[in-house]
Amino acid sequence: MKVFVLGATGYIGGSVAVRLMAAGHQVVGTARTQDKARELEARGIQATVASFDDVDVLTRLAKEADAVINAASADDRKTVEVLLAALKGSNKHFIHTSGSSIVATDTGGTLTTQVHDEDMPIDPVPEKVARIALDTLVLEAKKDGIHTNVICPCLIYGKGLGLNPDSVQLPPLIKYARETGTARYIGKGENVWSNVHIEDLADLYLMVLERAPAGTFYFAENGEANFRDVVTAIGKRYSLPVGSMTVPEAEKLWGVELGRLALASNSRIHAKRARALGWKPHRPSVFDVIAQMK
Repeated sequence: MKVFVLGATGYIGGSVAVRLMAAGHQVVGTARTQDKARELEARGIQATVASFDDVDVLTRLAKEADAVINAASADDRKTVEVLLAALKGSNKHFIHTSGSSIVATDTGGTLTTQVHDEDMPIDPVPEKVARIALDTLVLEAKKDGIHTNVICPCLIYGKGLGLNPDSVQLPPLIKYARETGTARYIGKGENVWSNVHIEDLADLYLMVLERAPAGTFYFAENGEANFRDVVTAIGKRYSLPVGSMTVPEAEKLWGVELGRLALASNSRIHAKRARALGWKPHRPSVFDVIAQMK
């Protein structure tokens, strides 16, 4: 297949692109600068210099491809609408990337016990209502003659395979620990997130592209951990003391999205449907990866 990967310069998109090419697919992507486009080309990705606001370019690339994967923003409705319009009636594949903060609980570092699978109803925090609406828009586009799927990963860890090697959640905690001399979780640190290795996640994208029925939603996880244990592992790796910070301190450092809705919340999922599809995640655990970090 010729696959247009939106977000090919990013952590998820770059890793997915590498996995697709290893399986024999051709990948095209966009880059915001000529330098980044050359870097993609050097990795075997056909690159076009464009931004997400270049509607004509996105439309052309989508129409020229056999499949489109949105591995950029989980919340950019305008871009998704452009891509769906370009693919309408084509029966081509469109895979959209969501994120498991759709099930996050805003608890300030305390534990909740609910674990969601794909068949359970979701009661989202207000900040995630629009993301769920976008996921629904994508899935319902099946009726417009598009083979749509949504993949919803949780906390992703491990070195990315593309131009951007860094995930979103762990690197800020590690950077803070190394700069301040103390590794810190938020509140009691009892809050739990499911997690998944980036290479296992890339495997799932390939599997969904090649096997999944249209109109299906997939969580992606391979275990879970609370943030106190994760931060303790960071402290051990760098021989640093471990402590706590308040939610307001975290928000001041990292903003509401990361400081409260990610690092201080619970997001517990079970990838029941992905495993039924045949997905078998097997990469090292988050603790194994932290222990080997430089």
